[in-house]
Amino acid sequence: MSKTILITGASSGFGLMLANDLYKKGYNVIGTSREPEKYIGKLAFKLLKLDIDDDNSIHSFATEVSNEIQQLDVLVNNAGFMVTGIAEETPMEVARKQFETNFWGTVKVTNALLPKLRKQRSGQIITVSSIVGLIGPPNLSYYSASKHAVEGYFKALRLELNQFNIKVSVVEPIWFKTNLGNHAVASKGNAISDYNNYRKKVDALTQKGLDEAQTPEPVVSMITKIIGTKEPKFSNPVGKQSGMIVFLQNFAPKMLEGSMLKSLK
Repeated sequence: MSKTILITGASSGFGLMLANDLYKKGYNVIGTSREPEKYIGKLAFKLLKLDIDDDNSIHSFATEVSNEIQQLDVLVNNAGFMVTGIAEETPMEVARKQFETNFWGTVKVTNALLPKLRKQRSGQIITVSSIVGLIGPPNLSYYSASKHAVEGYFKALRLELNQFNIKVSVVEPIWFKTNLGNHAVASKGNAISDYNNYRKKVDALTQKGLDEAQTPEPVVSMITKIIGTKEPKFSNPVGKQSGMIVFLQNFAPKMLEGSMLKSLK
């Protein structure tokens, strides 16, 4: 019997690519979308309604999953978005929205499905984090902070759920060509003149990273590998130079910081 895999944010972009790939490999794939009615007859896999920013939607979704899915083998937390901009210039309402979706939305969906996984005494939770959940690059302060929070939460959850045979992992992609970058929200706060020259440089650097990004097949491969691993690792960086970035962060942080500062001179 093939595993049942639930993927949030699976109607477009990377989530859609992952869902289609896993479906073709023979998994029973169920995705989520805020507006699944738009995709009726267009997708091979089933799509359930879910808005991770809406508590009522999460409750209805969890009830539907409990009623319709006998065995949930894997939850892939993929839904989220990215805010770019100078930290001091970013309005607090934008910063809070970043956390409400990337952190609290992910946590609420996970918690809503944990009773089912605990009852099964089995399961796997894979959350799409980011390499910036391990480092703090400029122009991505609140996105980075939200992913740091994700890393900390699931690191603790991994230990708490071990007793129930529920495996917890995160995937930390470097830049990839996905809807995340294309739909990044540039903060529209009050521009501070002291940052004018810096802002131009850091915006250009951010755009360069997006323009030169890899296509996301390596992330799909990484998640597929984790699903097929009996005892998966917690942290799974993926992408060109991601391993080097993690190494420098852990063992030569001044070198990594110097490299980021140099790129903005």
